[in-house]
Amino acid sequence: MNALTIFVTGGAGFIGSAVVRELVRRTEIQVVNIDKLTYAGNLESLAEIDRNPNYHFIHADIGDGARMAQIFAEFQPDIVMHLAAESHVDRSIDGPSDFIATNIVGTYQILEAARHYWSQLTLSDQDKATGFRFHHISTDEVYGDLEGPEDLFTEATPYAPSSPYSASKASSDHLVRAWGRTYGLPVLVTNCSNNYGPYHFPEKLIPLMILNALAGKPLPVYGDGNQIRDWLYVEDHARALIKVAMEGRVGETYNIGGHNEKKNIEVVRTVCALLEELAPDRPQGLEKYVDLITFVQDRPGHDVRYAIDASKMQYELGWKPEETFETGLRKTVKWYLDNEGWWRRVLDGSYQGERLGTKNIRYQ
Repeated sequence: MNALTIFVTGGAGFIGSAVVRELVRRTEIQVVNIDKLTYAGNLESLAEIDRNPNYHFIHADIGDGARMAQIFAEFQPDIVMHLAAESHVDRSIDGPSDFIATNIVGTYQILEAARHYWSQLTLSDQDKATGFRFHHISTDEVYGDLEGPEDLFTEATPYAPSSPYSASKASSDHLVRAWGRTYGLPVLVTNCSNNYGPYHFPEKLIPLMILNALAGKPLPVYGDGNQIRDWLYVEDHARALIKVAMEGRVGETYNIGGHNEKKNIEVVRTVCALLEELAPDRPQGLEKYVDLITFVQDRPGHDVRYAIDASKMQYELGWKPEETFETGLRKTVKWYLDNEGWWRRVLDGSYQGERLGTKNIRYQ
């Protein structure tokens, strides 16, 4: 492991930064973080490992094929972990073009850069070519939603995406598998359930509920709040992704889930209960945090239920989540209470003005 170089695309995002932190903390691998730094990319999420000599940040767009080719030639990765993506369903409904550009065209460009790089390795360094992996990180939303209350998504579940976001991720999954089948590129695909945890951008459900509650603002819940999701603590997910990248079988798909099915309204009420305990000094005039819950018009095409069968991860790779929903959510709420500086800079936008002050940075 000590001699390896791993690319993490989207490594300044929520899940990507968790992967980068885990790799840099626990291994001697050279980690190259490639990120365009859209609104969701936050280098402050990587401050603790920013000066580690094994960490390198490159400010670049995966959609720039020529730039990707240069980065591959310079750093010569052993593994690519491709997480760069637009990922917010509501944004995809309001403006799908960015999702097509990044999730589909961007994936095509980095696949082509990886293919050409790997093809050259097959001529010059057979051992490195044999060990090369392209690991594409996707979502369970590509499967659509489940009908029966006992049904679970498996690796064989047919695709039926419902939103522009999930359709763009389904497209990228198909591209990756096609590059594996047609060109022989050594690919792996993972599909995960809903993530939560530290450093989560505040537009997503759990951080939005925490921060709105602390500010005494309404807690908007779509429809009746009975949509069911499987929740996965982000650091558990990061460990699973590294496990797949290092030990997964080429050509295989692995579903990664937290074994924590919860209705959205249950999640919001649990956040409120934790805040009653951990932040009892409520905003002035507020008797209980749950009083802020406000039901709003449902999202168009809203999937009703997601649930992951992650048994393949356990029996084949020996992975299972360390956190329950209760322990993970408590850690998450406490993190936001203890890291007000991070999320206030996100809310006021100042994190974007300071984002280029990192060490080991290279520009387009």
